[in-house]
Amino acid sequence: MTVSWIVTGLGIIVSLLGYYLTPSAWGYGILGFGLAHIVLGVLDMFRTPTRVHY
Repeated sequence: MTVSWIVTGLGIIVSLLGYYLTPSAWGYGILGFGLAHIVLGVLDMFRTPTRVHY
């Protein structure tokens, strides 16, 4: 769960950086990269961990 929060937090920071760099092409790319990390971090929070015991 901690890793999910870290990924989401970094995604927010990167998204803000990309937002301030828009309307350049680099800004839109960085913004999309950050938004993808936010989505993946939130989705990872809802995933059930699989534990394999041998």
